[in-house]
Amino acid sequence: MNDSHEVSLSKNGPPETVLPPENSIAAESLKEALQKPEEQIRDAVAEVLINWPNDLMAWATLGDFGRDQIESYAAYRVGYHRGLDRLRQSGWKGSGFVLWENVENLGFLRSLEGLAKLSNEIGDIEESERCYHFLKQLDPSYQK
Repeated sequence: MNDSHEVSLSKNGPPETVLPPENSIAAESLKEALQKPEEQIRDAVAEVLINWPNDLMAWATLGDFGRDQIESYAAYRVGYHRGLDRLRQSGWKGSGFVLWENVENLGFLRSLEGLAKLSNEIGDIEESERCYHFLKQLDPSYQK
């Protein structure tokens, strides 16, 4: 893991955190998993996570291809919590921007968005609203 972290301390607003990039081999493995026949994608993505359990994009993708709502919800929640850990390791202090425009942030943000959507679908409206509010705080340009 790279010890240098990009955190902007601009006086024009809250700091911005950009997560370090995912492992390039893991990213390539995920790309290959997504090229499998549709009925094999979920298992191929799970195999990526066996080898790289900290890969945020793989957790978000597993959420996208979960066998049911609960599996998807669980995958998004893992990606979200691992993403929070990675944000803190990158200098994030609990506030400030984590923008969608930075590809490095997408695994975390997609997990949080998936968690918001699935929470709503399973009737946990309070959690869904909290997640959507957090997405808007992290990137004010976020649209549902």
